[in-house]
Amino acid sequence: MKTKRLQIIIAFAAVYLIWGSTYLAIRFAIETLPTFIMAGVRFVVAGLVLYGYCLYRGNHEKPTMRQWINASIVGGLLLLGGNGSVVWAEHFVPSGLTAVLIATVPWWMVIIEWVFYHGPKPQGWTLVGLCLGLVGVGVLIFPAIHGQLHLVGTIVVMMAAFWWAIGSVYARHFDLPASSILATAMEMITGGMILLLFSLIQGEWGHVSFSYMSFKSIMAFLYLIVFGSFFGFTAYIWLIQNVGTALASTYAFVNPVVAVFLGCVLAGEKITVQTCFAAAMIILAVILITFGQKSKNIRSKVQISS
Repeated sequence: MKTKRLQIIIAFAAVYLIWGSTYLAIRFAIETLPTFIMAGVRFVVAGLVLYGYCLYRGNHEKPTMRQWINASIVGGLLLLGGNGSVVWAEHFVPSGLTAVLIATVPWWMVIIEWVFYHGPKPQGWTLVGLCLGLVGVGVLIFPAIHGQLHLVGTIVVMMAAFWWAIGSVYARHFDLPASSILATAMEMITGGMILLLFSLIQGEWGHVSFSYMSFKSIMAFLYLIVFGSFFGFTAYIWLIQNVGTALASTYAFVNPVVAVFLGCVLAGEKITVQTCFAAAMIILAVILITFGQKSKNIRSKVQISS
């Protein structure tokens, strides 16, 4: 019993701390690494490792062509639209602020389910959470509107949350492998390839300079692959299986706090009273939305971490 409790504590620590730290790791990685090449290689490598892990564990499910197509659509939405936007925006927006805005994904998911998939109409605590989240986002982006933050970068992060939500909802309504790990591996591989194709269109490959890449950026990149994509995801899946989705999904409340703290301590990012107030409202809104939903199909099976 004590061993199981220790395993749960370690798994929660991994999901809370590792996924909360990925935003700062992204910032360090893109200091000297090409933006979309870094993101694409990260997910292709992580996806191939996860796919190999599935085969090693004896998962002999053979994905169909339709499932690969669906995985490509989901991967494109999550990784190019979601993660790609985050990676680009972190050139201009603090990592902590980025994490807080990305925490609005459940907020977007409720609206998308309701409007486009005839999901349950928001009511009760869910409706309160939606309203509170809207106010929180307004308070958070107010400095950007008045030129105190990078306006375009802030808008791009908000759109990243929107694309993430669309990809997460799409994944629940279309044919994908029954194994969450296998489905996510496929999404990482295909989404990573789309990111690499986009990097080619952007002309990044013509400006790759290994001599320019710093040790800090390379280590941050390796951290994102090994810990952010593989260990963090494995811990999350284990938690879903052992404590349930509701408790496992609490990472969405904790990650922004971790990201803001690490950004302040390790990167010198400023934390204002306004940012703290807005972050508190958004995190409370996510809590109300998550636990206010009675319909289980509102909750995402798996979300690929940033």
